[in-house]
Amino acid sequence: MLKLQRTIKQPVSISGVGLHTGNETILTFKPAPENSGIRFKRTDVEDSPEIIADIDHVSDISRGTTINQNGTVIHTVEHVLAAIAGLEIDNILVELTGNEPPVGDGSAMPFVEILQQAGFEEQTSPKDYIVIEKTISYHDEDRKVDIVVVPSDQFRITFMVDYQNPALGTQYTSLYSLEDEFVSEFAPTRTFCFLHEVEALKEQGLIKGGNVENAIVILDRKIDKSEFGRLKKLFNIPDKTILGANGILDGKELRFDNEPVRHKALDLIGDLALLGAPLIGHIMAARSGHAANVELVKMLRKEFEKKKIVSKYQQHAAGKGVVLDINAIHKILPHRYPFLLVDKIIDFVPKERVVGIKNVTFNEHFFIGHFPGAPVMPGVLQIEAMAQVGGILMLDADQDTSNKLVFFTGIDKVKFRKPVVPGDQIRFELEMVRYRRSICKMAGKGYVGDELVVEAELSAAVVER
Repeated sequence: MLKLQRTIKQPVSISGVGLHTGNETILTFKPAPENSGIRFKRTDVEDSPEIIADIDHVSDISRGTTINQNGTVIHTVEHVLAAIAGLEIDNILVELTGNEPPVGDGSAMPFVEILQQAGFEEQTSPKDYIVIEKTISYHDEDRKVDIVVVPSDQFRITFMVDYQNPALGTQYTSLYSLEDEFVSEFAPTRTFCFLHEVEALKEQGLIKGGNVENAIVILDRKIDKSEFGRLKKLFNIPDKTILGANGILDGKELRFDNEPVRHKALDLIGDLALLGAPLIGHIMAARSGHAANVELVKMLRKEFEKKKIVSKYQQHAAGKGVVLDINAIHKILPHRYPFLLVDKIIDFVPKERVVGIKNVTFNEHFFIGHFPGAPVMPGVLQIEAMAQVGGILMLDADQDTSNKLVFFTGIDKVKFRKPVVPGDQIRFELEMVRYRRSICKMAGKGYVGDELVVEAELSAAVVER
């Protein structure tokens, strides 16, 4: 069923202090036009710059998710993003009078409630989903984090955490429907941390706005009365606060038996909003946090970019194992006979890796003179074929290639390992070494079968025609 994008009907505001900065901030949600996505705006900064809430603008994930654009920073945006994504809002402007959203009660519920008050307005453009069509995995051995994303008919989350603490232990949760479960089962869950983490954060000058009313503090060690007195002074904890027989500071009652793991799922929903489009797939996560979530989003974003590029140029089904066929390549590269030297692309990760094929036949025009009686593909044309495959690597899904050209600006470390002759098929594998704006450096290798025949480092720039 086709679902249309939506925004909110009217502006709504909420105020409070930021969790880490302690700064007083007014946050205002405003309607936004279709296809504009989620944007944050700092009204306290000159010219009120906007920051697009996507993975390209994430600058820090050490404790929460921070976005940055040209030096304008907004900290701890995950709960705001979770509220927006959980309510399936596609386009919205989030104005802030400071550098961090209000922490509220430590959950996404305060934002959900005012967004519901604003009401929702359906727009004319359809939602652009990121549909998972193959299994994608992320693993971090050091943190013992595992995330697997598999195809599904809708967005789902299965989350497991295993804390070596009697107050928490092993916890599990699952979400099967944003529409039916998000507001009641996940939005109210509060941020939590262990006591040793609180002490470390305090020493780093963070959690200036944190208190026992907006965070669940888990006691992960025994504390006597004298040390508790020291902690009260360190964190400005009210005298009436108690240690809590349930292992939670001040004896706070959990809103759900498994509230911590539900909050982990809430954070994941917020971080997934950085994709820039809603996801259709089943995410199974174990012990994940913001750092792993962001790495997963990067992987998913690349798959989304690849899909957009392929659908843009590959108008009909390609052969088995082919990402872009010769018809698609014709639309991308300006080269024509006798200088188009790539026949198909068989693997492609935008701005990261590409694999292309060049079939070498005796009908190639250059064999007439190179060399009569002993045909060998000129080395300079092997490098040219490699460069053309590299041109595919520089594709941008939102860029119009019809008015662009890729000029190669440098060739280094060239080595020809084995002659290439008619009947050979060269498999060029290129990886991005560095990419900044429209300038890049790539490392390429060419193989015939399993034998390396040519290698080089290529530098290139994208210019207007």
